[in-house]
Amino acid sequence: MPEWLVYALASALVCVLVVTATVLRHRRVDVDEDTSETPDVLEYMVMMVGVVYAIVLGLAIAGVWEARTAAEDTVQREAQALYEIDQRLDVYPAAFRTQIKEHIDAYARHAVTAEWPALKDDLPVDGTGAELLGRIRSDIAHRTPADELQAQAYQPLLDQVAAADDARHQRLDTSGTTLPAALWFGLLAGALVTLGLLYTLQIRRSARELLLATTFSALVVFLLFLVWSFDAPLGHSGTDSAQPLSDLVTAGV
Repeated sequence: MPEWLVYALASALVCVLVVTATVLRHRRVDVDEDTSETPDVLEYMVMMVGVVYAIVLGLAIAGVWEARTAAEDTVQREAQALYEIDQRLDVYPAAFRTQIKEHIDAYARHAVTAEWPALKDDLPVDGTGAELLGRIRSDIAHRTPADELQAQAYQPLLDQVAAADDARHQRLDTSGTTLPAALWFGLLAGALVTLGLLYTLQIRRSARELLLATTFSALVVFLLFLVWSFDAPLGHSGTDSAQPLSDLVTAGV
C-alpha cells in the first residue's frame, strides 16, 4: 500500500472519529450542564499535556530524520566508492577493466534487486553481495602493477574497496526501524490522550469548533505519519533509497 494512501486513510478515519464523538457527546449532554465555559485549571492541564506531547513528537521526528539522512549518506558513499574504483581503472588493460566493471555491475544490481527488498521486509541478507565485493578486492589485490601508474593506483583502489565494504556494513546495520516499540507505544498513547482531551474542552457542534478539532487531529496524524515514514531509514516500499546504486547499473559502470 502506498505511503500516501496510508496517511490519507488514517487521517480520514481519525477526523471522522473526532467529529462523530463530538456530535454524540453533544446529544448526550445533560440539560443543566454549562457548555459555554471550561474551568481554567482544565484548560491549563490540557495545554501542558499538548506541549509535552509536542516536544516528544518533535524529538521523535528529529531522531528518525537524522537516521534517514545518515542512511542516505551511507548509500551515497557506497556508490561513490564503486564509481571511484571504476574511474581509477583507466591505467589498467582493457580486459582487466572489463572484468572489474562486470563485478561492480553485478554487485550494484544484486544490492538493488535482492538486498533492498530483503532489507525492506526486515529479512536476512545472504552473502552474495559480500562475495561479489570480495571478488573485486581479490582481483585488484592479486594484480601485480605493471608500471608506475598502476603502482600509484593500486593502493587507492584497495582503499575504495574498503570504503565500499564499510559503507555496505553500515547500510545493513541501519536497515531496521529506528524507534523501539516502547517509544511507539508512548507516541500512540500520547496521541490518544491528547485527542481525547479535546472533549474535556466541551467542544460543541459549531462549524468553527469542529473545523479546529478536525484540523488538530489531522495535524497529529500527519506528524505520526512522518515519524512512521522516516522510521525505516531505507524506506517502507520501493527502492528509491537505492537510487545511487541504481544509477551505477543504469550507467553500465
